[in-house]
Amino acid sequence: MRARRLLAVASVAVGLVALSGCRSEPGVAAYVGDHRITEDAVTEVIDDAREKNPAPAETAETPQMPAAPAPRLPGRSEVVSVLVLTEVCDRISAAEGYQPQREVDPAQIAQGIGLSPDTGYVRQTAELYDCLSGIPVGEPVAPTEQELAELVAAGKRAGAVPADVTVEQAASQLDGEQLRFALANRNSLAQAVEAYDVTVNPRYRPLVFPVLSFSAETPIVAVGVPLGEPASGAVSDISTPKSQPTAAPTDG
Repeated sequence: MRARRLLAVASVAVGLVALSGCRSEPGVAAYVGDHRITEDAVTEVIDDAREKNPAPAETAETPQMPAAPAPRLPGRSEVVSVLVLTEVCDRISAAEGYQPQREVDPAQIAQGIGLSPDTGYVRQTAELYDCLSGIPVGEPVAPTEQELAELVAAGKRAGAVPADVTVEQAASQLDGEQLRFALANRNSLAQAVEAYDVTVNPRYRPLVFPVLSFSAETPIVAVGVPLGEPASGAVSDISTPKSQPTAAPTDG
């Protein structure tokens, strides 16, 4: 069976899991097996991003020179999702002998999310994508009718699908190679996350890492892998191939 390898998107999203039982120590954002990701570690990443991406100095705005937008710093959930999936990817790669198939330039990530390439969060995200590129992904997965319906709804919320388009009208355009490989990527990563016993503090749920994104500007997750115990309500939003994702599946 022909295999594909995962190239993750250059944006990170909000998440999906619950902390349970005795795995609820104060100051812990998430667990991956016996590994603790602390709230202090999350704060350090955000403080570094704030320090290296200061808001632009205020200047008089003119029609020829609009005011520069403030950088969009990562939220705590975004940081937690990167730290959790990095730990999972490192563990499965060590256990299975997977090797990265490509090296992602932090400058590419920085451009996609509007932060300095020197930002620790940018470099951590690039390293995560390097690792993810080595995880084998199976054959494309056809979306279910429910997933297609969720796809259309998510696309409308993101402004990528016109409000008056029905699922039936959009299906022929939405259900393509890009979407099916994204679903295969999601399933592969979901199995890895489940195998490494991930739980996340309730303040961050639902926690989802995006495999395919509408764009870096929208917080709406396209195809996302849940990190931890799934919330009650089904599949996360999935993206339309007509959107502009920051990366796509590629042959390994």
